[in-house]
Amino acid sequence: MTKGSMSARSVVLVTGASAGIGRATAERLHQSGRTIIGASRRMAPGVAWQQVPMDVDDDASVADGMAKIIEEHGGIDALVTCAGWGLAGPVETTPIDEARAQMETNFFGTVRCVTAALPSLRQRSGRIIVISSIGGLLGLPFQAYYSASKFALEGWAEALAWEVKPFHVDVTLVEPGNFHTDFTGSRRRVTSRSDDPYDEACQRAISTMEADEQGGAGPERVAEVIDRLLVARRPPRRRSVGPAGERLGSFTKRILPNRLFEAASASSLGV
Repeated sequence: MTKGSMSARSVVLVTGASAGIGRATAERLHQSGRTIIGASRRMAPGVAWQQVPMDVDDDASVADGMAKIIEEHGGIDALVTCAGWGLAGPVETTPIDEARAQMETNFFGTVRCVTAALPSLRQRSGRIIVISSIGGLLGLPFQAYYSASKFALEGWAEALAWEVKPFHVDVTLVEPGNFHTDFTGSRRRVTSRSDDPYDEACQRAISTMEADEQGGAGPERVAEVIDRLLVARRPPRRRSVGPAGERLGSFTKRILPNRLFEAASASSLGV
């Protein structure tokens, strides 16, 4: 592999590969002829690529999984971090332990995997693709801690890109909008109280979001974009994926006064 290119027959580690965007990505990249290692806590049945057990919340699990991969393959050429989940509920009534758990997987889980992979990626002028979200660009009501985890990834990956640039390691944030995956069904909801003043607004906002997710395209669309990014000679720092209206939201946020942007976005966010 030469600087600025990624061989179609490279070794790629995909985290969160048991379902959703992670599984679709592993399938797509495997079909492209790459050597794929899918990492997740649960092994996925009926897949053609190699699977490695890895809990991104656990330091030892990530270290052991990476050591196994390096022993078998000598290293990796690319890392795609897809492991993550969503937490829904009002900020005021969300227990701190649940907020921490959200950050542990979505943010620190990515940090663990990237730092474990970097020694190999630096030697191979590799690539890192971090799955962020439209929720990392726009604060999602009643999903504040999910948005916080993705906003954190945005700044962290941007800083990381500067640090690894001298080693010819490229970093791209992929920012999906609403897609039809099992992410919707696995979203965790904060237990509401009988006197919860936010309950009605929260249910409305989450119902709107879930309807948009269930009406969205399949995760194969995101996998297709990731496939192209891995072979791009000059991969972008950020790449949004999804319906034009959702992608436009991040652009209009930058150019519209905040009051106008919030007024325009209120109905689509269910508030």
